[in-house]
Amino acid sequence: MSVHPRIEVLDCCETSRREFLKAAGLGAAVVVAAPSVFAKKKATEPETLVTQLYKSLNDKQRKGICFPWEHPLRNAIDNNWHITKSAVGDMEDDQIDLCKQIFNGLHSDEYRDVVYKQVKEDSPGGFEDSAIAIFGEPGTGKFEFVLTGRHVTRRCDGDSLEGAAFGGPIFYGHAADGFNEKADHKGNAYWFQAKRPNELFQALDGKQRKTALLGRSRGEKGAKTVQLTGKKEGLPGLRTADMSKDQQGLMREVMKDMLAPFRKKDADESLKLIDRAGFENLHIAYYQGENIGNDEVWDVWQVEGPSMLWYFRGKPHVHTWLHIRDEA
Repeated sequence: MSVHPRIEVLDCCETSRREFLKAAGLGAAVVVAAPSVFAKKKATEPETLVTQLYKSLNDKQRKGICFPWEHPLRNAIDNNWHITKSAVGDMEDDQIDLCKQIFNGLHSDEYRDVVYKQVKEDSPGGFEDSAIAIFGEPGTGKFEFVLTGRHVTRRCDGDSLEGAAFGGPIFYGHAADGFNEKADHKGNAYWFQAKRPNELFQALDGKQRKTALLGRSRGEKGAKTVQLTGKKEGLPGLRTADMSKDQQGLMREVMKDMLAPFRKKDADESLKLIDRAGFENLHIAYYQGENIGNDEVWDVWQVEGPSMLWYFRGKPHVHTWLHIRDEA
């Protein structure tokens, strides 16, 4: 497989969200006035749709995309890859529609169209260029649906994988204005996820900033990028326990806002698992060695805890790695 390479919180939050939608060509007023094209009828749970898709597969299709639950490929992740050789576009029309419904069902009503648009834009063949795999047998026990492509790795597991948000590590990104984006990241669907942590940086005092601001980030190394350490102390950056109460509150709001693109079920589970490992153990770091435009709006950051890692690499364009579990 080849690899390619929101103190007034509520006001800030709404601004970030409006900018996010505007950047993707969808005004907030339009979103309120007109429901998502993927929400015109009552949505079916993605897990149910995976079962429908599985039952629709013929023998040849199953041979190409279906694997045992314990297959090592289920844990794989990268920034641009195809988990199988079978493209979604090679399936029957009703199966392609099911794949789209599953993917969109994993995202919130507010952000669904924006995220889908990003996937269409980043892949030469659009959404249909994505590839899928199904592990286990849906409807009979443990199963997981995985969809991959350029700037996308998403999972749907129906909580088969206990204690793992999103069913395991996910990836998302966007190259909105060319491969090498400028400092404003014009049109990037996920740039708001850098602006929010940068608001937190501005709320830190000088000593805290010195602790949080580091040289260069971890870089990308496939699944090793999101490998968890189990450590509560000694991780890169500023520990949440060393923040003031107000700063900790802002940190929590930042985390909530950044989970907004995902369906409530997955966002709630993520926060629950983070709290279980100790919110005070989260460390946030910013990387001055990878700053675009020398504007001190840090393009690269990460939040790491004992059993979670959120790595945002905004240079040359946005790549984002997210892995949250109950324990490492």
